Amino acid sequence: MRILHPIAAFTDNYIWALHDGQSALVVDPGDAAPVHAWLQAQALTLTGILITHHHADHTGGVAELMARYQVPAWGPAFEPLPDGVHRLEGGDRLALNGLAIEVLDVPGHTAGHIAYYCPGAEGGPLLFCGDTLFSAGCGRLFEGTAAQMLDSLDRLAALPGDTRICCAHEYTLSNLRFAQAVEPHNAALAEYRHWCERQRESGHPTLPSRLSLERAINPFLRSREPSVRAALSPLGPLASDDAGVFAALRAWKDRFR
Repeated sequence: MRILHPIAAFTDNYIWALHDGQSALVVDPGDAAPVHAWLQAQALTLTGILITHHHADHTGGVAELMARYQVPAWGPAFEPLPDGVHRLEGGDRLALNGLAIEVLDVPGHTAGHIAYYCPGAEGGPLLFCGDTLFSAGCGRLFEGTAAQMLDSLDRLAALPGDTRICCAHEYTLSNLRFAQAVEPHNAALAEYRHWCERQRESGHPTLPSRLSLERAINPFLRSREPSVRAALSPLGPLASDDAGVFAALRAWKDRFR
């Protein structure tokens, strides 16, 4: 039985860990210290590291962990990463700790961002998606285009509905405030926000989310919905193409307070 655990880091990061009671994988270790402390507390052996993209809050602890535990790391083929990281791109497959992992190209937040999909995980498929898809949101377009991000999110939205969304930040409540500004009459949004508020008040994460839920509440997976497009209309002429509409939605979120 593999257990999924979010290791809190920095202000709002999660370093995802997956372990079987003996060995563990970690995803996007921006800081080595909380990973080391967690491994010691759980008496686990680190056996591998997965990286979704090159930003420092996802890679800052990689070199130290690789050296300290003498373990391999894997990351995107076309991004700057610490020396010794094995390079992956969409279509590649890994078998780690008895788990089959598929690599997906999901550019947009960064130019070479990848995600890791584990279809056979106990408890339902797992998706480690870094900063591409958040609960009720998506990553900023730092290096990619709106068209790339929309295509990446479409690829993720096509996965099975019971897929657990393991994104790398606890942004959910902030994202939900924007989502409700876009779709104020979405009942699923209101119910989910209430649940998330209770989770955070109790000191618990809102993650992982489920893809079936995200399809119902995430405006960036719903940019083709009439309700989302209607919300964009007062902001100016609506683009005639899906990528243009998505770009307008992302721009609205960027300036939303």
